[in-house]
Amino acid sequence: MNRRSFLQAAIVMGAPWITADGAAAQIVQTTAGEDPESNPREEGRRRIAKAAAAAMAMQRRDWEQGILAQAMLETDDRECVIRLTKAAIVQRTTDGRMGVVVSGSPTDPSMGGEAYAKAAKWTGDPQIREAVERLLDWIRTKAPRNDAGILYHVFDAPEMWSDGLNCAPPFLAAMGHYDEALEQIEGYKRRLWNPEKKLLAHIWDDGARQFRDGNFWGGGNGWAAAGLARTIRSLPSDRRTDRERLAEFCREIVDGCLAHQRPDGLFHNVVDQPATFVETNLAQMLAYAIFDGVAEGWMPQAYLAGARRLRAAARGKMDAFGFVQGVCAAPLFDRAGTSSEGQAFCILMEAAGNRADRAHPA
Repeated sequence: MNRRSFLQAAIVMGAPWITADGAAAQIVQTTAGEDPESNPREEGRRRIAKAAAAAMAMQRRDWEQGILAQAMLETDDRECVIRLTKAAIVQRTTDGRMGVVVSGSPTDPSMGGEAYAKAAKWTGDPQIREAVERLLDWIRTKAPRNDAGILYHVFDAPEMWSDGLNCAPPFLAAMGHYDEALEQIEGYKRRLWNPEKKLLAHIWDDGARQFRDGNFWGGGNGWAAAGLARTIRSLPSDRRTDRERLAEFCREIVDGCLAHQRPDGLFHNVVDQPATFVETNLAQMLAYAIFDGVAEGWMPQAYLAGARRLRAAARGKMDAFGFVQGVCAAPLFDRAGTSSEGQAFCILMEAAGNRADRAHPA
């Protein structure tokens, strides 16, 4: 098949990445005479389409592939989830990790585990099922961890990162390993949580028994809030006490971050350090956690106004091509720019916002 035939076939099949500056632009264009603010759910759908088109054009590593697959799962785009899963299998390692394009982390690949497992269920594909089983076995039995069984986030140092709360715990909970998911969350909380600030430090060095990065990185707290929301959703109704404990933890993180919110609705990269750059993704991450919690019934409805303010601030950062600007930028995450995870959380925020708006119209 030549290039032109391939492109024509891809358009017919609805490949989302092929529409980055064409069909997606038409999707997000406001219907003539319609005020986007008068129909927030339709506005959310338009922005999901535009963010997804941009995301599919971006290079991705294991966690980026995973969180994008999760985002498409939460929009119920099954074909896209299956495509992303099949692509992750191509880049799997012999130890069971999926989507490892560069130097991988022990836990980052599990960020997409829930979505990959859904793809296996929907397709019945034995290759996908076997890949998910191996990924789960890696996380449960082989990935490096401390004597208490708490997973490390990197291979070459015994470190726990706040990012890790959105890696193994949601995957383990989605696969029915509830106690293991809760043990991981409690282990990270013991090392990273500051109860006075109601914030998580970024990196704990378990070997040196001290923080390697004790700063309250906004992105890390956002990853944690999102991971808690995802884990709560997977816990069955008979785990009420566990659900309530995680819900309280998530609300505390949200409150800790909101205490440092800027007048424009955004946050500094290190939330309590105004000298650090202004960053967009934490607003999306917190909005996602709040919207999801309200829709699921564990976050008080009083938080909705704050989530809508966060969403409005983040929406103002999307450019004409669907890229969310000002997020903590790939590949080094040391400046404001763009990233695949920023695109994924735009999608997650809008999808959760649509669910919350249906349950509680403005």
